[in-house]
Amino acid sequence: MSKEVVSYKRHRFPREVIAHAVWLYFRFPLSFRLIEEMLLERGLIVSYETIRRWSQKFGAAFARSLRRKAARPGDIWHLDEVQIVIHGQPHWLWRAVDQDGYILDEILQSRRNTKAARRLLTRLLKKQGIRPARMVTDKLGSYGAARRKLKLTFRHLSHKGLNNRAENSHLPLRKRERVMQKFRSPGGCQRFVSVFSAVRNLFVPPASIHNALDRHIHRIRAFAQWNKATQLTA
Repeated sequence: MSKEVVSYKRHRFPREVIAHAVWLYFRFPLSFRLIEEMLLERGLIVSYETIRRWSQKFGAAFARSLRRKAARPGDIWHLDEVQIVIHGQPHWLWRAVDQDGYILDEILQSRRNTKAARRLLTRLLKKQGIRPARMVTDKLGSYGAARRKLKLTFRHLSHKGLNNRAENSHLPLRKRERVMQKFRSPGGCQRFVSVFSAVRNLFVPPASIHNALDRHIHRIRAFAQWNKATQLTA
């Protein structure tokens, strides 16, 4: 089934304002009320509720467009999981990143077992279309068990000290979780992280960039790609 075409029609504010508000929300640890205040300083009277609706309507569409144009990820997969408590119930956000910190996929699940690890690996193989040169995880046995069940032959390194890349990738989301005063529902969490990660992948320079000039060039290209992604239907 084809995706619904997203349009800016019947919106009082122009595309540039809507896209900028959505970018602020998903790029920085800001609440809707803070973004409302920032826009007001620019002479734009927009309620925080309007910004929330913009983020819900346009965020996923922007993320889909960004993923279609995303650069080819690396061939080393770092897998990890982090606990997120929603309404007192523990959930686990399973995440995979490459050697540059590029987020390959993430999925919120209610279990931390072999079945959950297998689901993550299956999604990764389907979405990436290739197998990695090697997979790096912590000492959780579910990763090795899932790999054996799927009969995967690539190298698997299981060592907590080698998996800092994946563990550090949780920190930006943790910061956002505090600003948002926790997530309200599992579905809302999954929708947020899918957009948040796509925007972060675009704007955060990869770990292989070490000098200021290359970071500056990376950000210029990121803004150009963002502007293309937010055109949508007029």
